[in-house]
Amino acid sequence: MTLPFTTSLAYCCPPLDPAALAAARSDAAAATAILRTWQADGGLPLLRLPERRDDLDAVRPLAARLIAQCDLILLLGTGGSSLGAKTLIALSDFGFGPPPGLPKLVVVENIDPHTLSAVTAAAVGKRVGVLAVSKSGSTAETLSTLLSLLPALPALGDRLVAITEPTDNPLRRLVTAAGGVVLDHDPKVGGRYAVLSIVGLLPALLAGLDADAVRAGAAAVLDATLKGEGPAVEGAALALTAMRANLPITVLMPYVDRLAEFGLWYRQLWAESLGKDGKGTTPVRAMGTVDQHSQLQLYRAGPADKLYTVIEGPARGLGPKILQPADERLAYLAGRSAGDLLAAETRATIETLASANRPVRVISLPAVDEAALGGLFMLFMLETILSARLIGVDPFDQPAVEDGKVLARRYLAEQT
Repeated sequence: MTLPFTTSLAYCCPPLDPAALAAARSDAAAATAILRTWQADGGLPLLRLPERRDDLDAVRPLAARLIAQCDLILLLGTGGSSLGAKTLIALSDFGFGPPPGLPKLVVVENIDPHTLSAVTAAAVGKRVGVLAVSKSGSTAETLSTLLSLLPALPALGDRLVAITEPTDNPLRRLVTAAGGVVLDHDPKVGGRYAVLSIVGLLPALLAGLDADAVRAGAAAVLDATLKGEGPAVEGAALALTAMRANLPITVLMPYVDRLAEFGLWYRQLWAESLGKDGKGTTPVRAMGTVDQHSQLQLYRAGPADKLYTVIEGPARGLGPKILQPADERLAYLAGRSAGDLLAAETRATIETLASANRPVRVISLPAVDEAALGGLFMLFMLETILSARLIGVDPFDQPAVEDGKVLARRYLAEQT
């Protein structure tokens, strides 16, 4: 299969030593052996998702029904239960409304009471559906949001859908009692790794996207990685080399507005998977071109403590033509399109960072579509898993997050 993107490195040494990077590549390639074992014995269901179609076929009728029945669908979830869905939805609607014939999808992931009041008000007079996602079925934020909204959304019936583990948990009981539909969340697919399951792909179907293409893009990256090569192996090697060179921050900077949410999905994946035992690096989401005007000064001339990944999409010649300027000082814009300027600014950022000995990886997307996004999802999940193996942490648990949940429940009980 052809990869849905290309990757390249644009950096000067130091800070990354070529010999150290070569050694890290060898270590990362060797680490793929565990992926082949897991893929063969089913020990990590994530690795079987790209080839599956039965689960998608099972939910297509549900998606079609909800599209026909609803003007507005509220997706309730947080963290891994929301960020992947938001990333996919942005391919279809990134702020200007859904394509004709599709419902508006709104992800409700925080418990700010003002937001919940606004959501309730926006639902008045609309045909509303609700999709609540919680792997455990006991996520306090998701359950409290659902319980807050239900009085304002009577008689949802089968327009209320939940995705949760096949256990007797609070979310399953609540939705079943309300006459809703409950879909099973695979207990062996962690929330932040669930975007290629129906957790991410049912919302993708509701947004009118090609879920099969998402998985096809993921499959291409997985196939390369299982051979001990490809961009995930290179990315893990680069990350390991940066950690060993004491670069504690990794910056992901898409130059594609539709990938703004992708940066937030990546941030959780990297931080929650690697930040253990005093290890890991801090992920930062930046956006081009806006962060050229707010962060690039620091990135180029501040502490040399960051690894950069720039994602570029097709731009040159695209978009509206720039009006012929009367001011001769703007002659450089004459005959150009908005995409020409975006491409030039992307190149300028990459080269100005590299010229200052800042390590930069460039991911180039020939198209920003479902296959590309599926490939990016798989790239960063595999890169994260391999990096965790290389630094000796478990990429699938999150003990510090669980501690916070216990304390939050205690403090809520103490309120009078």
